[in-house]
Amino acid sequence: MSNKLFSPFSARGLDLANRMVMAPMTRNRADGNVPNDLMAEYYGQRAGAGLIVTEGTSPSPNGLGYPRIPGSFNQAQADGWKKVTSAVHAKGGKIFQQMMHTGRIGHQANLPAGAKIVAPSAVAAAGQIYTDSQGMQAHPVPHALSTEEVKSTVQEYVTAAKFAMAAGFDGVELHAANGYLIEQFIHPHSNRRTDEYGGSIENRLRFLVEVASGVAAAIGKDKVGVRLSPYGVFNDLPPYSEVEETYTLAAKKLQEVGILYIHIVDHSSMGAPAVSDSVKASIRKEFKGIVILSGGYDVARANADIDAGKGDLIAFGKQFLSNPDLVVRLEKGKALNAFDMGTFYTPGPKGYIDYPVAG
Repeated sequence: MSNKLFSPFSARGLDLANRMVMAPMTRNRADGNVPNDLMAEYYGQRAGAGLIVTEGTSPSPNGLGYPRIPGSFNQAQADGWKKVTSAVHAKGGKIFQQMMHTGRIGHQANLPAGAKIVAPSAVAAAGQIYTDSQGMQAHPVPHALSTEEVKSTVQEYVTAAKFAMAAGFDGVELHAANGYLIEQFIHPHSNRRTDEYGGSIENRLRFLVEVASGVAAAIGKDKVGVRLSPYGVFNDLPPYSEVEETYTLAAKKLQEVGILYIHIVDHSSMGAPAVSDSVKASIRKEFKGIVILSGGYDVARANADIDAGKGDLIAFGKQFLSNPDLVVRLEKGKALNAFDMGTFYTPGPKGYIDYPVAG
């Protein structure tokens, strides 16, 4: 078996020091929804990753469903993100901003004044969500976007991508996974629409395709990736019969748009159904760009999947939280720091920038 995980990778102008990707992970440190010096230090510490994909970042005030998550829809946020990209680039790293609109996953108490919880249809997600001001609250019934509002939301993504590039990002990743807005359009459980954005698989994919096309036209096809989670069950999206057909067509449509990469996340290590080899193979067949694989990887499995041609880059998640020097530790076989789940989403530096590097 080769050790390609730690070797450089280049494609379509993206030059990476290694094939390890730091997966996007929400950390809730953006007070006022504006990136800050603490976040710049955090990402700078982890610039040894071949590519960093940031935590989910909302393209709209309506998409700030969780407390203290960052946005990318005004100049103050772009200025904050500039601190982050500068810190990563100063250490030779590359960084994409993940654009995440939470859609129906949120609560009014987490949103700024004038914003509202929106979704493809007025179908509330089961369960509760944390708010800083009111503790745990039930997900509300969201406002069903009108056809005109859907088109306006597409433009919010385009504007946000322009802010991201002005802030110095190397590109953006559209979060179409984990039960957030784009996947809410894709999934028949949350999309009950009867207009051009609902009904057939092609119609349910239309929002994703329009967002990807609009963003690619605005900032360049080689600067755009999309994250998908076939068989994901997060945020009250149950399994359905058309998964393989849906994601095969999604890959075909994204190939037509010409984006840089598809990032496939498999949550089976966290209890969700596994993404079948047939789905991964179908996506790989239809999509000719870079494929990133994510979900419970270690070095051996990562190298095996790269060697087998299943993916080009491999994303690692929680290990990066507690090991800012994860690339070095894994390459040299050094022990890993354990992560503290109690500080994943809490404000402040504890459990964020205080994990030690290997001696």
